[in-house]
Amino acid sequence: NGKTFTRSKNKKPLVVYFYPADATPGCTVQAKAFQEEIKDIRKQFKADVVGISGQDVESKQKFAQELGLDFSILADEKDGVRKAFSVPKAAFGFLPGRVTYVLDKEGVCTSVYDNLGDAASHIEAAKDALSEMQPAKKAGFSLNLPF
Repeated sequence: NGKTFTRSKNKKPLVVYFYPADATPGCTVQAKAFQEEIKDIRKQFKADVVGISGQDVESKQKFAQELGLDFSILADEKDGVRKAFSVPKAAFGFLPGRVTYVLDKEGVCTSVYDNLGDAASHIEAAKDALSEMQPAKKAGFSLNLPF
């Protein structure tokens, strides 16, 4: 949407996924898969999602509009954010890597998932990491322990 995203203003868990390029087959699959789960991620985990790649803002706007994305995808044209996260290159250094990071509400990274070949698997990996951050639910019973 052309706005600057600042992590410090986001006070909830955040899934940050880096992908190689807008409108490529794997990246399209990944973005669509996150879109299918975004409502559940927001409701169940009180978290949000941002995708990041090196194309410009125009490319991001077109890609988001074509897919009807309801989450932010960010332009990292000079790879400053990618470098700050130390995202490794893939395919013998020829491609930008596909890596998903899950940050808690304080901004601490709790999970890193690196898999270039299976774009859709990043969504389950992110949801698994978010669920590990959730407090345990009440089991509905109590135990009388002798100690």
